[in-house]
Amino acid sequence: MKLLFLHQNCPGQYRELVQWLAGQGGHEIVFLTQRETPPPMQGVRIIRYAPHHRPAKDAYGLSRYWEECAGSGFGAAQAIQALDKAGFKPDVILGHVGWGELTFTKIVWPDVPVIGFFEYYFLAKGGSVGFDPEFPSGPHTPFIMHARNAVNYINLETVDLGQSPTRWQRDTYPESFHSKIYTCHDGIRTDLLRPDPQASVMLDRLGRAVSREDEIFTYMARNMEPTRGFHVFMRALPHILEARPKARALIIGGNEASYGKKAADEGGYRARMEREVGDRLVWDRVHFLGRVPYADYQKIIQISRCHIYLTVPFVLSWSLLESMSMGATIVASDVAPVREAVAHGQTGLLVDFFKPDALAAQVAEVLAAPGDYAHLGRAARAHVVDNYDFLTRCLPEHIARINALAPTAARPIAMPAT
Repeated sequence: MKLLFLHQNCPGQYRELVQWLAGQGGHEIVFLTQRETPPPMQGVRIIRYAPHHRPAKDAYGLSRYWEECAGSGFGAAQAIQALDKAGFKPDVILGHVGWGELTFTKIVWPDVPVIGFFEYYFLAKGGSVGFDPEFPSGPHTPFIMHARNAVNYINLETVDLGQSPTRWQRDTYPESFHSKIYTCHDGIRTDLLRPDPQASVMLDRLGRAVSREDEIFTYMARNMEPTRGFHVFMRALPHILEARPKARALIIGGNEASYGKKAADEGGYRARMEREVGDRLVWDRVHFLGRVPYADYQKIIQISRCHIYLTVPFVLSWSLLESMSMGATIVASDVAPVREAVAHGQTGLLVDFFKPDALAAQVAEVLAAPGDYAHLGRAARAHVVDNYDFLTRCLPEHIARINALAPTAARPIAMPAT
């Protein structure tokens, strides 16, 4: 089969699917992206495209997002025209809806079916915006959020089928979208992401490796920011360290902003929170590790006695499900998208997002008696294997959807052996 993927940050949500398809051989796969240095993938032809237009700094706020997405969409369309001229026409297109890259695909190839990834509908209420009163939305925010959804609406007509990774994410969209969207996660490689009692991590500042014998707790986010509860974690941190004098915090993440506004403070939200709680921290037991290689991230979670996952109501992070797959004891914020994956007292522990003292007390309890909570990690892994495993649960669903849309003349994708 001939497949075209579009994602501005290749491979994005298609990481596992693209690699698996390429590994099967016999398929021609092209990936269009804006990413300057995408990771090489054997068997995949990666083509970089540039947006045709970007909005000016003073662009009108209500149309700025559409202007940016239209520029990306037209840039992608020009790259598609070049592919068509060179003789490549896919049987199926898969791409992310949110950045407009799919918008004009049907103008070039009106008969090529499109599967769109519907990640999030911009909500003025009930989502990330306005959830935390510490970061209030402005009077124009509902108008801006509604205007941003122009991209979702035009692409609902572009795609033949939509995909959302979780029920909560699908349900952010109006009911009129639901009949066109199937719910299935991208997939977690539970066969590779397993508990490892022998794992260890070298801490240069400590001068030795740490393992499960040490009292390690962890926090991770792509970037340390309010959407992922970094401020809540930092306010809980002094209390955890005080309650557990031998505990060490290993903190993974960058210091930028992936979601929401950037911090006005120099040094980002990390600097802001260090100024707020720094004089109450035992700094020799706090390890900011930055962004780490994937293999190192796995080891860090594997040695963790307690992994903290915090988020406002927003897109569920892969890291939560990956940590569950590795058998971590999870303490997470009690919000709707997390409750879809974590059942309190069964596969993890949920705490009020707005109560850092309660978070600290729960984490300290787990650190004090890890054996009493070990069953949660085992149950978490079993839950992810049963519901989110890439090879046995998610991949067959995605393949079936692709094959159902592909033209009859196309070579179908073979189902994975069970």
